[in-house]
This record gives sequence, C-alpha cells and structure tokens, in this order.
Amino acid sequence: MSFINIRKMPSAEEIIAENPLPEHLKKIKAERDAQIKDILTGKSDKFIIIIGPCSADNEDSVCDYISRLAKINEKVKDTLFIVPRIYTGKPRTTGEGYKGIMHQPDPDKAPNMAQGVSAIRKLNIRAISESHLTAADEMLYPSNLPFVADLLTYIAIGARSVENQQHRLTASGIDTPIGMKNPTSGDLNVMFNSIYAAQSSHDFVYNGYEVKTSGNPLAHAIMRGSVNKHGDNIPNYHYEDLIRATEMYKAKDFKNPAIIIDTNHSNSKKRFYEQPRIVKEVLHNRKYNSTLKKIIKGFMIESYIEEGSQKIDEQIYGKSITDPCLGWDATEELIYYMAERI
Repeated sequence: MSFINIRKMPSAEEIIAENPLPEHLKKIKAERDAQIKDILTGKSDKFIIIIGPCSADNEDSVCDYISRLAKINEKVKDTLFIVPRIYTGKPRTTGEGYKGIMHQPDPDKAPNMAQGVSAIRKLNIRAISESHLTAADEMLYPSNLPFVADLLTYIAIGARSVENQQHRLTASGIDTPIGMKNPTSGDLNVMFNSIYAAQSSHDFVYNGYEVKTSGNPLAHAIMRGSVNKHGDNIPNYHYEDLIRATEMYKAKDFKNPAIIIDTNHSNSKKRFYEQPRIVKEVLHNRKYNSTLKKIIKGFMIESYIEEGSQKIDEQIYGKSITDPCLGWDATEELIYYMAERI
C-alpha cells in the first residue's frame, strides 16, 4: 500500500482531558458566543472584525499579537466585535509548503500531527486566558473539529473546501457561526448552495458514527474574490458584487443573511497593503446603501506584528511565514478607523 502508518493519533477526548478549558474561561467563551450570534441575527449593530495572522506559526508571537488586540478591544468594544484569527491549518494549492501548526508544531522540525492537535488546543486556551478573546479558525479537516470545537467563536470554510460534501454536512451540525467562502472560481452559486446545505438538516457518517444534524442557521457568506482561467485575481468586494450577493440571498429562504468581506486573497490581488483601502471602500458603500449596511456584518483581515512575510529560516518574530500581512501599526490605525465609521 502507499500509506505508511507513522503513529496512532490520540482521540479528541484524550486531548481535551489533557488540556481542558477552565470553567472561568468557559464563561468568557459563552458570553462572546452570545454576542456574535446577536450580531449575525440582527439583535446587535456591532461589526465583526476577524483579524490576525495568515497562519498561526508560533505560540508566543500569536499570543503577543492577540494581547495587543485585547487592549484595543477595550477601546472599541462598543462598536466592534474583534475575533482574533488563530488559523492552525494552512491549505496549500499544490500541497507543498508549511501546512500550519497542526501539522508542524515547530516549523523547523518534521511534521507531527499527534503533537500538533495538542499544540493548537494549548495555543487557543492560552490566548483566551491572556486576552479574554476567543478565536476564529478555518475548518480545513472536518475530522479534526472535535479537538477545538469548544474553543472557537467563529469558523470559516475555505475557497477550496466549500464545494466538498463533508465540509458542508459537518457545518450543518456546528453551533458556532460558520462562514462559507466563495470558491476560487468565483461562482457565487457554489457558495450559496453551500450555505443552504449548512443551514439544512442531514444524516451522514462523522467520526465513526451515523449522525443527524439540525442545521446551522448562522452559516453565511464570505466574499474573497476569485481567479479566472488565466490566473488573474478578480475582486468581488465592489458595490455591484455585493448587491448581486444580496439579491442571491433573496432567491431562497435563507436564515440570517450576512456577508463578511475578506480583504486579502484575490480581493487584494495578493497585495496585503491594499486591505485598508478595501475596508474604506466597503464602509463607504455600506453607508451609502441601507440594504448593504444591514447585510454586511464584518471584515476578515490578515495582520501580524511585522509587515509582509518571510521564509521559515529567517525567524523574524511576529512575521508571517505564509501569506504577507499588515503590520501592527497599520492594523491599529485601521481598527480605530473602522470603529469611528461603523
């Protein structure tokens, strides 16, 4: 066979028993979960900011970054709801490159996913403890969700996963708000089919059980731009794009219509420094059109301590080893800008 068994993976129950979420932190998470649900259901006018590194590659620098966010959060919490990105699995188009802390707890060492699932749990718990902010992550592998399901306040389904049956069905059994990105092709029908599936009830096999789900009424759209047949990046955050998405929401009986704008990836044409400009344009359009103001619930922004990106062997503290990110000074300025204009 082509499969070589490296090591047996621990169960989610074993990892959770080794790294339980303390009771006082469970209360913090419950409060934050209630707040984000109120935003997505229209009970609160706060604006969601999902912000942080492209991938969580180092526990110390990620927690440092999130603690900085926590200080800003105290000043803007009346208008913004900040959710730090702790993205522990990194999708790779070709399969090559750093795949995230879940694969490699230490980017300089060989992959060890048995250690990785423990590392991502420890990282999330430390971040909550130090900042009182609960995080967002991408559900790259549905089977790994049980390791961190009790720690996350927001979950995203990536552009390469949104067409996958198992991702859609798993999303239907999650209580956490879950954002479905449009696929890299840009076909919004795919994204809306995924949202519809996630909001519906299903029977399927999940982690060794036949299960039945009730549907996730908080599944919603993330607009991240696309790539055409020539490999060109095509943004979809402009006014006409958002109006079209709003109209597509009306075509079916969706619960809690909501749109999050991903300001990087194809929307920025991989130019991380364009993110503040994109935020400003969307906020202007949201202010101009009352329908957009109601349905656009937030931004997803890639940001870290140091601007740009680096190779793994450079080892600059707080600088992305995957996609380039905004630096801290630009991040702080952008958050205050948003808080004043929501």
